[in-house]
Amino acid sequence: MQKNTLLITGGAGFIGSNFIHHLFNKSEFSGKVVNYDNLTYAGNEDNLKEIKEKWHEQRYFFIKGDIGDRQLLKEILSRFKPQAIVNFAAESHVDRSIDAPMVFIDTNIKGTAALLEEALFYWKSLAAMEKDHFRFLHISTDEVFGALAETGLFTESTPYHPNSPYAASKAASDHLLNAWHKTFNLPVLLTNCSNNYGPYQFPEKLIPLMIINCLHEKPLPIYGKGANIRDWLYVDDHCSALWQVLHNGKIGESYNIGGGNEIKNIDIVKDICAIMDGVRPRANGKSYQDLITFVSDRPGHDYRYAIDFAKIKNELGWKPSHSYHSGLEKTIKWYIDNTTWWQAIQEKKYNLERLGVRK
Repeated sequence: MQKNTLLITGGAGFIGSNFIHHLFNKSEFSGKVVNYDNLTYAGNEDNLKEIKEKWHEQRYFFIKGDIGDRQLLKEILSRFKPQAIVNFAAESHVDRSIDAPMVFIDTNIKGTAALLEEALFYWKSLAAMEKDHFRFLHISTDEVFGALAETGLFTESTPYHPNSPYAASKAASDHLLNAWHKTFNLPVLLTNCSNNYGPYQFPEKLIPLMIINCLHEKPLPIYGKGANIRDWLYVDDHCSALWQVLHNGKIGESYNIGGGNEIKNIDIVKDICAIMDGVRPRANGKSYQDLITFVSDRPGHDYRYAIDFAKIKNELGWKPSHSYHSGLEKTIKWYIDNTTWWQAIQEKKYNLERLGVRK
């Protein structure tokens, strides 16, 4: 894969754009990237501004399009002849899936099916050696497994039990991927990750929302009592894991990717406040913790997620390199240093309002 062409779908989103940055920062990657993204509300070409300025139409190509547009996909595959497809394209916010579930059905299920079908036709057209090296990597979520109680971890063999429209749509896309492998022999790889955080994350998600609200000295809304637990993974660690899976993963296998950081939502917000107190103290001398506000819980809010990533650690030699606190400090610094990035989003796309309150 080091010198080959990769088709990245959803590459202008949070994890997709970080993965592209990761590729161009790797000394051993000298190939080309085709970024295929529909630029919905969460897609942002500014995430890749520096790469576009340096490598546009040389090693980096951007094409606006929907993964459900089979004709355009066919043309792109024929033109660029990628050695791998890495599929990040998805609607990915639980709250928005409560407000507008059919959008998630269209993109995450119908769109994935269209992409798989065109990938299959393309793969069948390749010469024997090229067919052997082709990979289709699909990025999914631990939310497909449902909720955990106080103990236990999600493994690759945990039965699927999605509880939100978002999780159900991603579970369906995972099943489609496996079906195209089992039925048609398409060489696929699947990853299920825990909650990501880091640069370029759309401000509707917990960590960037809390950071930006702190900077505005606005209330910090926490669902319920803030007791829900998630496993947190710094996004660049996720990207390094995906590179390992793409290179060395076994065809037809799934790999769980986690950070080993189980933390309650309330504790995350308190940690953000503590760091902000040190790096950007409030003018009134009070702690940002005074801004914490408890609001009504999200419908169907899963209690706990926790990932067992022993398989990728033991088989591919991957483990996270960032601690939770070092990743959080980096993330806070990035949002403080990149106010123009999130201010543009506030002005045009999302003004930090609450979502997921459909009745």
